[in-house]
Amino acid sequence: MSNINEQLAKAMESDSASHQYLTFQVHGQKLAVEILRIKEIIEFGRITVVPMMQQCISGVINLRGSVVPVVDLSARFGQGKTEINRRTCIVILECQMAEETQVVGFMVDAVNAVVDIGAEFIAPPPQFGAGVRTDFLRGIGKVDEEFVLVLNVERLLDFDIPTNLEEVASAALA
Repeated sequence: MSNINEQLAKAMESDSASHQYLTFQVHGQKLAVEILRIKEIIEFGRITVVPMMQQCISGVINLRGSVVPVVDLSARFGQGKTEINRRTCIVILECQMAEETQVVGFMVDAVNAVVDIGAEFIAPPPQFGAGVRTDFLRGIGKVDEEFVLVLNVERLLDFDIPTNLEEVASAALA
């Protein structure tokens, strides 16, 4: 964990930070978020459950005196709750929501590494078959011979967007 946080700190100082992404695993899929959004990565710990929250919000954590909501990305993608193991961690990031900066945690299965993905190596999201709703994606990046799904954080945190296909169908009928 400290190795990844060290990589993040070095990447933030470099001139190529705008092309660098933190990669992580969620339900067997390799995902990425721009490192400029990442504040830190913490080990999975105690989460306080808040009644009446959406199913994909696991609860809140106390991060040095601040209350930070934690989104279970697996649940947000409609793939069930994350199974907690020794590599499960929380990626703390900042995003713009309703014209203010919000700090939020994403629960992930495991953090991989910081990678460079130039804009020329990011294609638009596919219209089918990615296993993740395409409106949650900014694009698909190519790293070596692998594809990485680059997340659109603001869309992920827009809870008016349904999580699974049944919710989409019922919203369309309404």
